[in-house]
Amino acid sequence: MNQNLTFSVSNAQVPLIAQPLKPIKWLGILISISGFLVVPPMTAIAQELPGCFLRNQAGNYVRLNSICIFPEAELDPTSQASTPGVYQAQIIRRQAGIPVIEVVFNENQTFEMLVDTDASGTAITPAMAELLGVIPTGRGTADTPSQKNAQFDIGLVQSVTVAGVKQLNLPVAIAPALSTGLLGQDFFGRYDVTIKEDVIEFRERS
Repeated sequence: MNQNLTFSVSNAQVPLIAQPLKPIKWLGILISISGFLVVPPMTAIAQELPGCFLRNQAGNYVRLNSICIFPEAELDPTSQASTPGVYQAQIIRRQAGIPVIEVVFNENQTFEMLVDTDASGTAITPAMAELLGVIPTGRGTADTPSQKNAQFDIGLVQSVTVAGVKQLNLPVAIAPALSTGLLGQDFFGRYDVTIKEDVIEFRERS
């Protein structure tokens, strides 16, 4: 049986014709109670209660959060913070106490990398170098968590990106002793780095 309803969203009254109730559970509740379904407004108008709820004819609110469908937000490990000049990378794990984040190389390959603020240069593993096609063009020194001023082959990667922070043509050391790549100060040297519980924050220096 069809009947006329009034569907209220953000104080806008829109007449609707009820459709078959099976696909949408709360529409059946709306019909039986003959109230108004109030959802978070799509304008700047303030709402009394957050979430999904029903207001009946007596003016009482009945929460419907258990049956309303809310979109699930996915957390991007390399997502950029909303504050201009501040970038946050999700810490996915820790290795010997050192945070590990996801780093994008050449805009199409992602690797886990250690972030050690004491490391002077960026180092990658031989396996990473092979996958990225990095060709050694010289030798240099770099600090790792276990070794200072170690000698390594040096190559060049086209780009390195973390949470919106990007460096082009970055020299990298190829370190056979590393099981995980290392992001160094040559990448984030222009930023103040804060290591928090679950994110690393890169803040541009003014």
